[in-house]
Amino acid sequence: MKTAVFAGSFDPPTYGHLNIIQRGAGLFDQLIVLIAVNGSKKYLFSEEERLSMMKDLVKDIPNVTVDSCSRLVVDYAREHHAKVLLRGVRNFSDFSYEFDLSLLNKGLAADIETVFLPTDPEYFVMRSSSIKEMAAFGGDISKMVPPSVEQAITQKLQESGQSK
Repeated sequence: MKTAVFAGSFDPPTYGHLNIIQRGAGLFDQLIVLIAVNGSKKYLFSEEERLSMMKDLVKDIPNVTVDSCSRLVVDYAREHHAKVLLRGVRNFSDFSYEFDLSLLNKGLAADIETVFLPTDPEYFVMRSSSIKEMAAFGGDISKMVPPSVEQAITQKLQESGQSK
């Protein structure tokens, strides 16, 4: 059985992320969507909120599970017998960053491969940070995130006093 791990902060989950997840689910027997937790990063949503949102978004994809971790992704992959790290790329900048990361991961875990999957063209400009900024200024993000995520972003920004 081929298991892959698709790791990211997913703060917030976007249609671009879901595009990679759906396509990745078709390529692997099992796909683990891994909510990466980095203590030095500031997130809009807590680990639990991101985990809950993502679980809800992928609940109808039978071979996809969602988990979280705050350690090296290659260590998590090895513990879960995953031989592939799935990485989505939107553009050359993403590829450059992801390529460097893949070399680092290969040095840490030579038995784990990285597979790059370019996002479908309609999602190539969706950066989570841009979506949060646009939402904070009252912009329409409905084409970028599922309705439940849009609602969560709006509520979170209102609660924190960040919306304009």
